[in-house]
Amino acid sequence: MQIRNAAIAGGLALAFAAGGAYAAKTVEIEIGSAPPAPVVVETTPPPPRAGFIYEPGHYAVENERYIWVEPRYLREREGHRWTPYVLERRGERWHYRAGHWDDDD
Repeated sequence: MQIRNAAIAGGLALAFAAGGAYAAKTVEIEIGSAPPAPVVVETTPPPPRAGFIYEPGHYAVENERYIWVEPRYLREREGHRWTPYVLERRGERWHYRAGHWDDDD
């Protein structure tokens, strides 16, 4: 995983050095262990709030370990689309991509 992260960081640095023409803000991370059981199991999400979208609690990957992200409301961005986080198993590895707005790509 360290080699993959170094390659991603190098690619981002190269993009910035080239005048910042393109630099992806969303990064997919691969990790070798399964996430722990959820901290809080939600059966029904809270009612929607006008101008916000709801993101349920989930595990994210930071510094090669899982961290719990509390459920939260995110202020909508007019004219943009939210893509939720992804945490999925692919073979023996787990892949995580943080939720992001379409203008973060």
